[in-house]
Amino acid sequence: MGRATFIPAFSPEAILKRRVRSHLKRLGFTRDCDGKLLAPVDSKESIRALHRIQRREGLAEQKPFLKDYLPELLPCFANGTDVDVTAIKPRLELIDAGTWQSDLFRAASLSWSVPVSEGFGRRLRYLVWDDSNQKLMGLLALGDPVFNLRARDELIGWDVRDREKRLVNVMDAYVLGAIPPYSFLLGGKLIACLIRTKDVRADFAKKYADTRGIISKKKKHAQLVLVTTSSSLGRSSIYNRLKLGKQQYFQSIGYTGGWGHFHVPNSLFASLRDYLRDTDHEYVNAHKFGEGPNWRLRTIRAAFDKLGFDADLLKHGIQREVFLCKLATNAEKVLRGEVDRAYCRDLKTVEEVGEIARVRWMEGRAARNPEYKLWTVSQFERLLSPRTVQIGGVFASNGG
Repeated sequence: MGRATFIPAFSPEAILKRRVRSHLKRLGFTRDCDGKLLAPVDSKESIRALHRIQRREGLAEQKPFLKDYLPELLPCFANGTDVDVTAIKPRLELIDAGTWQSDLFRAASLSWSVPVSEGFGRRLRYLVWDDSNQKLMGLLALGDPVFNLRARDELIGWDVRDREKRLVNVMDAYVLGAIPPYSFLLGGKLIACLIRTKDVRADFAKKYADTRGIISKKKKHAQLVLVTTSSSLGRSSIYNRLKLGKQQYFQSIGYTGGWGHFHVPNSLFASLRDYLRDTDHEYVNAHKFGEGPNWRLRTIRAAFDKLGFDADLLKHGIQREVFLCKLATNAEKVLRGEVDRAYCRDLKTVEEVGEIARVRWMEGRAARNPEYKLWTVSQFERLLSPRTVQIGGVFASNGG
């Protein structure tokens, strides 16, 4: 799995190399006839399985937090019998750091079958409440988008200079989904549609209208016109054909190239970083926002390179479907600099979108599949055990 590099058999480098090879083999990765890394099976359940070690590690790390805070947060979660589907009324609550709402977001996100990113740069994090019973429906979080995203940039028609000037008008939905029992009722579709609302655009304007560019440090007069997201489990069943009436909420624009670091768990990443630290490598502490959109990826690549591994160890081959949600009907023209003013007159409120989505998806699903009523809060609590194995189709995840 790498170039021919002489390393003494019992040196720290050799031990670390064996650990990397052993880890990838344990996940089921193999090599093709050209030596390229191959994922075990490209299916949703196999992708969940690849994330399982990372998820278990994360839950183990969060055990003190859950022990201290989960008991007082559990009343926020719903039993199936708490939900009157005909009365569901979603509400977005914008979260401030250091609050109990932030703790609730943290606890709820730990139930995801795919570990949730913390995001970087600008962030809008929301709890999605059901105002009919004051229970938590799900989560929504927008953060700064990746700088290089070929499918997005080609669709807009950006060159590097245009992207530097106008990426400030784009956000990425890095957390998006419903939690049980709402996830059984297609609540993820409803929550995805809440991105394209007056409420989200107003929150962005209030917090970031006078933001400064990452590169230029100049005020950009940012206006949110586009949100990207990608499925964490290959092809998405949530975003595809996501329409209410004539309004399309997301547009599929292609797939990522299958590069990333999700198959490198935190414990292995820490060892790779320690190895770079011992060699005084520049990437060890270069993680401040603005020094690269993916410091972790660059750090792993640097460590693999010093260990003699080929860069393709970061090509895991799991392609994620990429989607765009346009909040402005002229989003592409704004992002190309052809016009200054974004047209968002057709945006609805969270309440309006929620009512349409409830009738469109949730009421029918409840009638066909009443099993959601059997869900209990104690089952949610068990999701937060590192020993719990989640089964495909049961628990929500970003873009599942």
